[in-house]
Amino acid sequence: MPALSIRIFPDSVLRQHAKPVRFFDAKLSTIVHAMEKTMRSQPHGIGIAAPQVGIPRQIAIVDVSPRVADAVCLVLINPIILDKQEPCPSREGCMSVPDYTGNLNRYNRIRVRWLDVEGFMHEKESAGIEAICIQHELDHLNGVLFFDRIDRLKTDMMPRTKRYSR
Repeated sequence: MPALSIRIFPDSVLRQHAKPVRFFDAKLSTIVHAMEKTMRSQPHGIGIAAPQVGIPRQIAIVDVSPRVADAVCLVLINPIILDKQEPCPSREGCMSVPDYTGNLNRYNRIRVRWLDVEGFMHEKESAGIEAICIQHELDHLNGVLFFDRIDRLKTDMMPRTKRYSR
């Protein structure tokens, strides 16, 4: 499957609540592979959620490692955040809102539970940029965009200084 098209705000799929994945089959693996390819094709792409490519399912991928050929993505299916600690400021952008970045608050440490592509359950504590990225992608699964979490849009949302190709 080729790379998928990124949906851009105000596309309505970005505001939908994604439905849980129920079948762990070859179709799911194909979707995950295409999402990973799409994420890696984007400059600075460290995470992607299924609604961003028009699939309203609870699938998110995160990879904050340096760009190397054998990097392993964190594939989160039907994920839930179990615990959040250490509120911290974050500067975020989004492939679905390509012209802006914003300052908002996230948590520096989280504990998350999810299923993998084979349906096995996992749990992990994440910190730093990985924790922030997971929170951002899980927001997408609930129809929330980063600018929804900005307190003062006039001062904390800024145009990108450089536009990236889509």
